[in-house]
Amino acid sequence: MPDPATPDTTGRSDTMHLRNSPELIQPLGHYSHVAIHGGLAYVSGQLPMDRHGTALSDQAFDVQVRQVLDNLDRCLITAGTDRSRLVTVTVYITDIDRWPEFDAIYADWIGRHRPARAVAGASRLHHGAAVEVQAAAALC
Repeated sequence: MPDPATPDTTGRSDTMHLRNSPELIQPLGHYSHVAIHGGLAYVSGQLPMDRHGTALSDQAFDVQVRQVLDNLDRCLITAGTDRSRLVTVTVYITDIDRWPEFDAIYADWIGRHRPARAVAGASRLHHGAAVEVQAAAALC
């Protein structure tokens, strides 16, 4: 079976590319920041961690949200796309009552673009985070 992280020179359209952002800590688990396939970039769940791997779980909710969205931007850049090409966004927050606050920060971040989105309450997230975001974007 071919390694999906190895570039395909056969011209097949079903090639998958796995990439990690050089601006974020490398994944600590068995995953890649981004999987690219079929004209889409699938971004793994991003937690509020800085580029050195420090979890910002002890920071205010808005700080965590801004860090997660910044991490998402970095992943999208690594894939060769940007937030204006987002197709769907899935958000997990540990306190669903914070949804309006998240929505306001998100709306400011994304501007007029309105991709499909789901916001789900989660009882607990890794590293004690208050928010996690995963997404898919069309390639430029």
